[in-house]
Amino acid sequence: MIRDFEASEIDPLAVGAWILGTGGGGSPYLAQLNLKKLYKDGKRVKLIDPNALDDGDAVAVVSKMGAPLVGQERLVDPAHLARAMQLMEEYTGRKFRAVMSVEIGGGNALSPFLAAAMLDIPVVDADAMGRAYPEAQMTSFAIGDLPMYPLTLVDCRDNEAIVAKAASWKWMERISRKICTEVGSTSATCKAPRTGKEVKEWGVLHTVTKAVSLGRAVLEARAAHTDPIAAVLAHEGGKVLFKGKVADVDRTTTGGFLRGAAMIDGLDDDRGARVELAFQNEWAVAFRDGQPIAMTPDLICLLDTVSGEAIGTETVRYGQRVTVVALPAPAVLTSPKGLEHVGPRAFGYDLDFKSVFAA
Repeated sequence: MIRDFEASEIDPLAVGAWILGTGGGGSPYLAQLNLKKLYKDGKRVKLIDPNALDDGDAVAVVSKMGAPLVGQERLVDPAHLARAMQLMEEYTGRKFRAVMSVEIGGGNALSPFLAAAMLDIPVVDADAMGRAYPEAQMTSFAIGDLPMYPLTLVDCRDNEAIVAKAASWKWMERISRKICTEVGSTSATCKAPRTGKEVKEWGVLHTVTKAVSLGRAVLEARAAHTDPIAAVLAHEGGKVLFKGKVADVDRTTTGGFLRGAAMIDGLDDDRGARVELAFQNEWAVAFRDGQPIAMTPDLICLLDTVSGEAIGTETVRYGQRVTVVALPAPAVLTSPKGLEHVGPRAFGYDLDFKSVFAA
């Protein structure tokens, strides 16, 4: 099935994707404005169900790459995302049937829409994470041991790079991250092309629809003056972990990532306790008074207590009244192979994964 992606879906997509981004993927606000302008200028995008892809179809996988804080200052032009796809087509000699995002989280959920509007091809209703993650090997395609090369990268200075081959997913991350860092820690990329068969077998399916539906639930709750966080929990089957006020933020951009921690002092029933949210672009582990209470791949989301708006690792600041919630992760991420790629040890924490949702 293929359908028109309506202009009225842009805002819900941005709201829902920002929540699913678990603090990362970059704020969707600027991409949201960009896409609205493209629609105002007469561009349109179609959304294709992944099951409607032929097995042999070539599918582009695009994203903005870099540190989210840099992305707030150096904007990604839709033309750069489109050019990364065109460069891949030139290199491989194959035309793309459709485009998808590597991650449904944050601004990267809108990246394929920006490219699709420029190139007039459909966006696949799927991604490779069901959330956001910072590194190349942290995808369902990597978990499935699919090929990790080639990769194309484009920046705002007309620099273009092709990583023709890499020995492993981690080597692809290291090489492409080094290039990205050298061009200013933000760039547009087209990852290794996927076939329709690979997307259907290893993609996290129907996540665009999921993000739009989640965003609508939040926007409808705000309009009805009901609790938007309760709407998120009901929609996703999530749990509240902590309520409080941001007391401190330790944040630095290094190695092409945004790293650090946010300290939250408890309010209401959590008064007297403190939660530390450690992050590498995305929230990775939540510690309450030094003890882990939630960890990747469960989705740890920081939400504005009043509006339900997601708060990113680059936008969290002192004094915000926040609620920390956990949402269930896609099954592929919680499998034994998945945990090797995205469990707490993949981020350097000597912790065995224990889900908030374990029986």
